Amino acid sequence: MAQQFNFDSAQPTVLEPGLTAHLPEALRRDVPIGPRLVGGTSFNGKLALDGAQVHLLAQACLQGLDAARQVVFGWQRQGQSLADIYVRGITPCARLIGEWWTADRLDFAMTTIVSTHLQQLLHDFSAEFLQEASPQRHGWSVLLLTEPGAQHSMGLFMLSEFFKLEGWAVTLGVPQDVAEFKRLFQSDWFDAVGVSVSTDRHLGTLAALLPQLKDCSLNPSMRMFLGGPMAMREPARLKSIAADVVAEDAPTAVKWITQCMHLASFKV
Repeated sequence: MAQQFNFDSAQPTVLEPGLTAHLPEALRRDVPIGPRLVGGTSFNGKLALDGAQVHLLAQACLQGLDAARQVVFGWQRQGQSLADIYVRGITPCARLIGEWWTADRLDFAMTTIVSTHLQQLLHDFSAEFLQEASPQRHGWSVLLLTEPGAQHSMGLFMLSEFFKLEGWAVTLGVPQDVAEFKRLFQSDWFDAVGVSVSTDRHLGTLAALLPQLKDCSLNPSMRMFLGGPMAMREPARLKSIAADVVAEDAPTAVKWITQCMHLASFKV
């Protein structure tokens, strides 16, 4: 069960000057200042989740999980829905952390810690997020898999939350190798299977394996799709794989797949 937090007593997060000493040297010069970024309740209108706010969340994650939660609480007090926070706050924050890592502004340990904090935010707010789930159950089931041996699964977990919001039954798998990937794929009847592709390490394997797995699946009409970082950055590299490539954000992808299922059911 997800932890519950007291929203009324939550205090806004302010990155005080003394706390910047805990940040990596390369990031201290970028600490945002000023009332626009403190997450308080004195603003007029809905707070925009712009690049500065994403930057604030990243720095809060460097301070710790509690600081990251306070940023999200502040966004909620400004009227942001969790769906918007997930897509316009947490997702670009993860992308920003990846850019800092690539530019050697964060080491591996700090990158791992921040990524863990972002994923924990999704788990912490899951129960509240799913309170708005569709009462209509389509009866469809989806298996969501990372590529074999993937290091990160935050994006796939977020996708699973939006599927649940649309009334799907979701099975989530993080296979450590190709053998486990095959076992999970063949473990049950699924209306759809989605694979998150983060790297190009397994493109050849997936191109050969997925058609075979579909042919042997319990559901001969199963729909397959690919997403993840590779789909966002280089969708053309996935076109050789016998599956639909979905490069949209999580809610858009889920709505598109759900619409495809509706259209297919009308044709039967």
